[in-house]
Amino acid sequence: MAPLSGPLQKAIHAFKYEGLRVLASTLGELLCEGWKTAPQSVDVIVPVPLHPARLRERGYNQSALLVRELGLRAKLPVDEQTLERITATRPQVGLNAEERAENVRDAFSCQDDRLRDLRVLLVDDVLTTGATIRACAHALGQRDVRAVWGLTLTRG
Repeated sequence: MAPLSGPLQKAIHAFKYEGLRVLASTLGELLCEGWKTAPQSVDVIVPVPLHPARLRERGYNQSALLVRELGLRAKLPVDEQTLERITATRPQVGLNAEERAENVRDAFSCQDDRLRDLRVLLVDDVLTTGATIRACAHALGQRDVRAVWGLTLTRG
């Protein structure tokens, strides 16, 4: 996981905010290369979900696009349905660690038990404080997921 700077920062920004979905393949390949360096035994890959309102606004979930690419390359199943964002939180950009944690507290939920006893690889584009990954892991834990590993392209 490289720090967010230079060309990678520009690529992630363009991918996430400028609609350059074509970057999913390249960024997914980079994510897979990172995964290969420290793989854990997992059963399924899950993206950090967007709230439906944000998804409509952006038109796609960048984490879901990355997960699809990673799933193809790593030959692992993907679940984009079970974990959902149930609260429309404000963007995390500009918030400190405490504000980020509060912003996403109870923002995620699992709609059923289909991930029970599975080892989940949770994927997001950028890790800053870990608040979003922790909040998602908490929601998964409420449904008795066996283990949750987090993987991001970079850290903020």
